[in-house]
Amino acid sequence: MKRIGDVLTTISIPIGPASRTAARADPRPACARCQDAGWVRLEVPVNHPNFGKLFPCDCKIQEQRERARDSLKRLSNLEAFQQHSFDDFDVVEGTEDAYDEVLAFANEPSGWLYLHGGCGVGKTHLAVAAGLHIRRTNQNVLFAVVPDLLDHLRATFDPGRGVAYDDRFNAIRSAFLLILDDLGTENTTPWAREKLYQLINHRYNERLPTIITSNQEHKLIDERILSRLLDTHLTRDIKLDALDYRRRGRADYFRASRR
Repeated sequence: MKRIGDVLTTISIPIGPASRTAARADPRPACARCQDAGWVRLEVPVNHPNFGKLFPCDCKIQEQRERARDSLKRLSNLEAFQQHSFDDFDVVEGTEDAYDEVLAFANEPSGWLYLHGGCGVGKTHLAVAAGLHIRRTNQNVLFAVVPDLLDHLRATFDPGRGVAYDDRFNAIRSAFLLILDDLGTENTTPWAREKLYQLINHRYNERLPTIITSNQEHKLIDERILSRLLDTHLTRDIKLDALDYRRRGRADYFRASRR
């Protein structure tokens, strides 16, 4: 009779894909600082107010930023406007200054831009072009039509899950660049009107880059918002005075027919 040790040495045990993966797995943590826990304690004296407290590790902060960026990208509608670049913009009489101002903002985003004028003059196109340009620098950008954004906030608000809603609202109001399209067209409830004010007031206080477009008269905009919007220390007021692009071809036709 053979000893069991001799028998085992003659048995070939195949290594399957799962076994090979486990064999190749690196047991070392991805983050040497927190050992992948996501939280760290500061090395401070016992009498320090932060002694023993947990703080998010740099790896967790980066993860949160990436998650917020992905969340805003899903919420934003920029993917539908890939043809709205600066190169695609038709610079016509009445839009030259606006084009130059928004392009300069896209290269060095700071302060606010308030783009206003009639329908179809290129306000949204320029705002989106700036958003696409800035997003390529890996910054958080959110583009939202104001009535749609308020509908989204109302639909996702759940008093029983306040923390999740607060996280989403904070991500929206703290985006590196926020583009609010069609301000003044919203038909809001007092709750939604207050949320819109909180959103804009936060960005006003923090001086976060913001672009707002509107084709409405000032009297149709909340006075609290309008006061911040017209602050010349923060906002560049840009009016686009051109013909609706949907009618330009027809206007050219009639001009030519009169010659």
